[in-house]
Amino acid sequence: MTAEPIAVVVACAEAGRQTLLPLAVPAGCRAWEAVERSGILARHPAIDAAACGVGIFGVEVPRGRVLAAGDRVEVLRPLPEDPRVRRRRLAREGRSMGARSAGRG
Repeated sequence: MTAEPIAVVVACAEAGRQTLLPLAVPAGCRAWEAVERSGILARHPAIDAAACGVGIFGVEVPRGRVLAAGDRVEVLRPLPEDPRVRRRRLAREGRSMGARSAGRG
């Protein structure tokens, strides 16, 4: 008896562009396997698959994590610069990251 497929969404984002692909995968499918099955990286050729991680709803997980129905599988690109290091550098330069604080209107 074959298990019913489960529905997941595979997501990938670059600056100014995001792709979300709904996908039906077999039960027991692993996170990176879903990324490969979706073909999403062909739509984002600038992304180096070997350097990427994988996440489910924004939380990094091992590539071999078994998926559950409804999971949003995300391709996680490496950060170009550690955010803490960037904040310190910008502070030294007298600039900010551009985010508005809660107290500002």
